[in-house]
Amino acid sequence: MGRCAARAILIDDLGSLVVIKRTRPGQAPYWTAPGGGVEGTDASVEAALYRELAEELGAKAADASQVFLFSSPSDGGVAVQHFFVARLVSLDESARSGPEFGDSSRGGYDLDRIDLRGDDLASIDLKPTALKEFILANREALLVEGGVVT
Repeated sequence: MGRCAARAILIDDLGSLVVIKRTRPGQAPYWTAPGGGVEGTDASVEAALYRELAEELGAKAADASQVFLFSSPSDGGVAVQHFFVARLVSLDESARSGPEFGDSSRGGYDLDRIDLRGDDLASIDLKPTALKEFILANREALLVEGGVVT
């Protein structure tokens, strides 16, 4: 069995995608959807998503709906990432917590917002690439699902 993760295609009221810009020493920056591993104490994958958003962003989200599934080989078998589109309700960066914020050797975890109506998403390295392709191909539907009137 591999790793299971819950991640958000998190959309704010202005139609921006809320992402994390990762910077690591000696590597080019890349962006990732907020979220992380499902733990045994999580009641569901969706519950893990809300917990991870609170930890990584200090965020509250609503109306999560799974829209994309991505798998890749891992040491323990297959890593599966469940992607949910969700609407950002609130954000308090001072409430961010987790081991990644206490260990500077892990690099930076900067909050970033990408306008889904513009061309910025096409120019960044959003990982996994399949997620970026999915968002680009479905951005209007994602905006509607995220509660943004287009």
